[in-house]
Amino acid sequence: MSTERIEAGTVADPGNLRPRPDQVNSRAWRDEESEPQMLVVQAGSTRLSYLLRALEDTVELLTRRKDCVLLGSADGGKPAASDRLEEWARDPSNPVGGHYGLMKAYRGRFANYVPPILERLGLVELEHRPRDNRVRAR
Repeated sequence: MSTERIEAGTVADPGNLRPRPDQVNSRAWRDEESEPQMLVVQAGSTRLSYLLRALEDTVELLTRRKDCVLLGSADGGKPAASDRLEEWARDPSNPVGGHYGLMKAYRGRFANYVPPILERLGLVELEHRPRDNRVRAR
């Protein structure tokens, strides 16, 4: 999968996301001018940034797993539950050797924001239940 295929919006034309049905709209865009390239998520007044390659790496992980993976979203200061997407996004054994989140205080919530972007791109199937949502590759 090439980065050209990943289109999550740009600064000038951000995408509109709805991470969960009970949340207000969030926006996301690619910042390919930054070093490293980033995926930026604006959720209300909070701005989070993740390595842009997280989109491709997450799809690769889900494709290899071939089954649903629990999201397990958690704030950056809290431990991530075992065997969840959030844990993988912080694990030293993932493709980037640790956190995909770029801002130390906001490294968490990966599983809250990245899967909806992948769903919007048509790359994953995502559950939208009140709790314990799962994701899998299409």
